[in-house]
Amino acid sequence: MNASQGLRVVVTGATGNVGTSVIRALSRDPAVGSVLGLARRVPDLVVPGVEWATADLSRQDRSAQLQAHLAGADAVVHLAWRFHPTRRPLVTWRSNVEGSMRLFEAVRGAGVPVLVHASSLAAYSPGPQREPGVDEQWATDGWPDAAYSREKAYLERVLDTFELRHPHIRVVRMRPTFLSKETSASEQRRIFAGRHLPGALIRPDLLPFLPYPQGLRFQMLHTDDAAEAFRLAVLTDVRGAFNLAADPVVDAHLLGELLDTRVVPVPAAVARGALATAWWTRTSPAPPNLFDAVLRIPLMSCARAHEELRWRPARSASDALSTVLRGAVHGEGEDTAPMAGKQWG
Repeated sequence: MNASQGLRVVVTGATGNVGTSVIRALSRDPAVGSVLGLARRVPDLVVPGVEWATADLSRQDRSAQLQAHLAGADAVVHLAWRFHPTRRPLVTWRSNVEGSMRLFEAVRGAGVPVLVHASSLAAYSPGPQREPGVDEQWATDGWPDAAYSREKAYLERVLDTFELRHPHIRVVRMRPTFLSKETSASEQRRIFAGRHLPGALIRPDLLPFLPYPQGLRFQMLHTDDAAEAFRLAVLTDVRGAFNLAADPVVDAHLLGELLDTRVVPVPAAVARGALATAWWTRTSPAPPNLFDAVLRIPLMSCARAHEELRWRPARSASDALSTVLRGAVHGEGEDTAPMAGKQWG
């Protein structure tokens, strides 16, 4: 690094929910001289200090081009991930797992000294859903029946080996909970509910009651707060894993208050049956085994991120959830292909 120029940081998956927040957080930091955002499609989004280039990690024939993009970088933040097609797990495996392995090798080949990898709470094995939550030493074997969880857990094992072989590379694994912001609403609606559910229908006044799976408790975090943790991971001399979540834990009571509606508890098996029906009739892109994983993932303690990164979320979990619901009503998005807004049909 040239001290007068600042750090050069490359961000993969820079056009998605997390990526658009991370590039902004990095670009505002005076210690960062330049940011290169990599994505399969160059967006119209303009962020001062950020340049764009195309990269498809699933393409083995583009490995040399990928390594060239990383040449001279002081850090790589790896966020690229494909959720779809959920009905073709081999496609997501090749992109997410094999593509990540290709990226890790390019980091090594280009001599990049820092790799910050976006893992997930979904990498964790089933565990307790009670406070204060599990720390980063909890087993990361995932829920093998859900592709997303399986892929995240597999990459944890890949990074175990990568760190042993290349101890000179500082590897940081970020394990955030569910992330949302207002402009991610359209993307997340398409991922979990499909393209044909109008966001305008997601309104509290249209919900006479809310069916809620019994026992479901989960954590949330505003995407911009997660991006701040990623920025700190780039700039702080730390290694290893960091849990990221905000308080309070989301449950039936909190969601009912947030939506100002009556919550009706339903057995988890009934909720899963409804999701399975939607999946098999192709009215929903979200497979029921993802619901199985969510029911089993533990609550996380973020003490290590608080202490070593000096990170604290600026927004509550309630804020994160309310902003994405508000964004869904208005079809909010950004000028990138994954984040495009108001695509309701």
